[in-house]
Amino acid sequence: MAEKKEKKEKKPGTRRRKKSVAAESRGLGAGQLLAAPPPALQSLQDTIVADGGTVIGAYRDPLGGNWQVLAGLPLAKVEPTPYQRDLSATHVAKLANAIDKLDRYLDPVIAVRSPDGTYWTPNGYHRLGALRQLGAKAIVAIVVPDATVAHRILALNTEKAHNVRERALEVTRLEHGLAELDDRPEQAFETEFEEPSLLTLGLCYQQNGRFSGGVYQPILKRIDEFLPVKLSQALAVRRERAGRLLALDEAVSAAVTALKARGFQSPYLKAFVVARINYLRFKKGKADFDETIEKLTAAARKFDVAKVRADQVTAAGGGGGPPAEE
Repeated sequence: MAEKKEKKEKKPGTRRRKKSVAAESRGLGAGQLLAAPPPALQSLQDTIVADGGTVIGAYRDPLGGNWQVLAGLPLAKVEPTPYQRDLSATHVAKLANAIDKLDRYLDPVIAVRSPDGTYWTPNGYHRLGALRQLGAKAIVAIVVPDATVAHRILALNTEKAHNVRERALEVTRLEHGLAELDDRPEQAFETEFEEPSLLTLGLCYQQNGRFSGGVYQPILKRIDEFLPVKLSQALAVRRERAGRLLALDEAVSAAVTALKARGFQSPYLKAFVVARINYLRFKKGKADFDETIEKLTAAARKFDVAKVRADQVTAAGGGGGPPAEE
């Protein structure tokens, strides 16, 4: 038998380095960004003009060499994609105030033309709101010929930090929209959807806006995964999973109510109950979704509040417990 090659011992505290990319080795040089645009892009430019916009210029992006158009668009024709998070009035007001003080608009949005003749922006909802609040007539946009960019860019949107609720609602809306436009398997959209748990949580938030998704997300990351079936079929599975998760939350909420009745007061009671019933803490690897939620729901319904001590809740990050005489 051939001798096995000896593995090189890894020194403690060392990490594998990612292969570095040589400086200035990728993409186009500055002088290559302008060229004669292809016919399809010329058609887009003509359409922008017909829609009441102005073509400022066409160029290739410096990294991938893809064509895009810098244009001025009528503000009335630009709308957010129907999938993204809800508008924050506070954020819009702050942004409008900052733009108004500067008296300049310096940050173009990304836009794609939709079939109905409007322009969807996947990353400029709050900038749109700010300009509308200021009474602007037009907005500068980078118009991309490829509509799928509007789906993918949602994952790159850093205009405002997302919490679990916003992220979950955003990807759920996106899944519903894509099911009508591009009914491929859910697994094909991993980049757009970020995490499978968000797709289940989003449906829960749609039914209950006060749902405590963050409490269940660590568990869902262990048991949820992108589905191999088409989006239209995946949505049916997601709705069923959301229903099971809401039933679990109902049982957990009942346990929290019982704890409060005994005098426990803490904003972390729900997290405490979920942590106590979460048997996955003692298991490694993935677990089955339906089996896990079924066991957790049964455990929540049997939760014995009489066995809970004040110091246990405090150790879990909570506050005080019942009076000492109890």
